[in-house]
Amino acid sequence: MRKIAVLGYGTVGSGVVKVLTVNGEKIAERVGESVEVKKVLDLRDFYGDPIQDKITHDYEEIIGDEEIEVVVETMGGVNPAYEFVKKALLAGKSVATSNKALVEAKGGELLEIAREKQVHFLFEASVGGGIPIIRPMLTSLTADEIKEITGILNGTTNYMMTKMFYEDADYDEVLKEAQEKGYAEANPEADVEGHDASRKIAILSSLATGRQVSFEDVYCQGITKVTATDMKYAKELKGTIKLLATAKFKHGKLKAMVAPFFIKKDHPLYSVNDVFNAIFVVGNMVGDTMYYGSGAGKLPTASAVVGDVIDALRNPGRNYIRPWSKEKLVPEDRGTLKWRFFIRLQDSVSEKDVLGAFTEARVIKLADVAGEYAVVTPLLSEAEYEDKIVPFKEGILQMIRVEGEL
Repeated sequence: MRKIAVLGYGTVGSGVVKVLTVNGEKIAERVGESVEVKKVLDLRDFYGDPIQDKITHDYEEIIGDEEIEVVVETMGGVNPAYEFVKKALLAGKSVATSNKALVEAKGGELLEIAREKQVHFLFEASVGGGIPIIRPMLTSLTADEIKEITGILNGTTNYMMTKMFYEDADYDEVLKEAQEKGYAEANPEADVEGHDASRKIAILSSLATGRQVSFEDVYCQGITKVTATDMKYAKELKGTIKLLATAKFKHGKLKAMVAPFFIKKDHPLYSVNDVFNAIFVVGNMVGDTMYYGSGAGKLPTASAVVGDVIDALRNPGRNYIRPWSKEKLVPEDRGTLKWRFFIRLQDSVSEKDVLGAFTEARVIKLADVAGEYAVVTPLLSEAEYEDKIVPFKEGILQMIRVEGEL
């Protein structure tokens, strides 16, 4: 029998225990022996729950137990998770985690320790929940040079944008509903401001380039300013609006951003709705690939964590994830990034002036939206856009970037 420990008996931690219980026979077949949770670290007690007999409040009980081969970290946040994970790796125990904040901030260092100790530091569940993406990038795509990663990486915001698009609902209305359904936290800032997606695209960029990409360096704009009126224009233009996290790699340079984007029906991410996530990866040899599934949730995320546990137990004394360098790769200045721009303007702003600034711009007017009009610009850099809007900036009601044609 193989023994593991779980740090944190919250949503994901309890999900890990459930997956191991419900699928215990299948997991035993794949590992070669049964897998048992020997200890669960939590500040709380869980009287009436069978897990109570395994609860410990002392991390040293886990570190000092030689039977425990793998530590599952589902606490969240950087501290104290970082100290606990580092200590486990130094003690020769493999670690599987779903903690994106930890992986983004300390992943390179923890991978280096794991390599030195010949144990595993695995984090499939830190990006995309139950969607396999880390392992495909490290195995199936290892012969490729990654050219682009673009994804819908946050289930909460995708649920909200889907409701706004199909039900003509306002932001405040769909946020309240998302909170009532448990998709959004009481404080939804990490999701709706795009910080969650920024951490995830930073992790994928670090893996793709072998250098440290910090989420603080990725320009980030959330969905809080997106309106039902924007969605009306999207329908008129035969497209939709999604919060995209995108990273494009060329000649050792990185272009990265998290923001709402207009996309057309032929875009591979157009039909990704509700709480689902999808990650579009382009390799120089394989071409376009896409990974789709439940991006969050108790059991999908726990399933990915348990997959890492199985991998660690089946392959002791090995480590196949190359640590990324401490050398930082800072994304190019936002001003150099090029897109088309969708702009809504008050009708007091002269169309002639706008079309003079944006030659070949396309004008859109909706019969049921009074007092304004919109334009879609030709391809421009962010710096060019900012320069051209100076004369009528006060009359701009909204700007949303366009991915591809519109």
